[in-house]
Amino acid sequence: LFPYTTLFRSIKAGDVLVGLPSTGLHTNGYSLARKLFFEVAGYKPTQYVTGIKEKAGAALMRTHRSYLHVIQKLVTAGLTTGMAHITGGGITENLPRILPKTTGAQIEIGSWPVLPIFEHLRELGQVSQEEMMRTFNMGIGLIVAIPAEKFTRAKNLLTRAEEKFYVIGRVVKGERRVQYT
Repeated sequence: LFPYTTLFRSIKAGDVLVGLPSTGLHTNGYSLARKLFFEVAGYKPTQYVTGIKEKAGAALMRTHRSYLHVIQKLVTAGLTTGMAHITGGGITENLPRILPKTTGAQIEIGSWPVLPIFEHLRELGQVSQEEMMRTFNMGIGLIVAIPAEKFTRAKNLLTRAEEKFYVIGRVVKGERRVQYT
């Protein structure tokens, strides 16, 4: 369907990393979330949790969103050099999978709103920032690498598509890993 074989080879230092929001946990961190909600906090699935402004069970069962429509538009327009779906392993382990060996990623903490469920889980389990970033998507479900020179076009396309997005970082020279600032 898409020319993925050449797509990821063109990622380079300077590319803008755009995060598309998740709707919740998606497919990662359920074991820890269930333990913290039901064992540590003692919530019942039907119990309203003030910290997340919804019932515990509903928060854990929130539907995973599809990014297909926006991916199709970006790829068809030639505006992306790569994409990382943020699942198990969080941003820390998923983003490096698309990076060439000579590049890393610099992610700016605070450049997107963290969903209340993640802040609540952090507090319940006294989970470190490092572990949160390795376990959960933290409110970013897909990261798209966009060449800096094409960013304005990509931003306009995303805005026209009424797609919420956040500039969360850049591809940098270095080893294949994520640095948080």
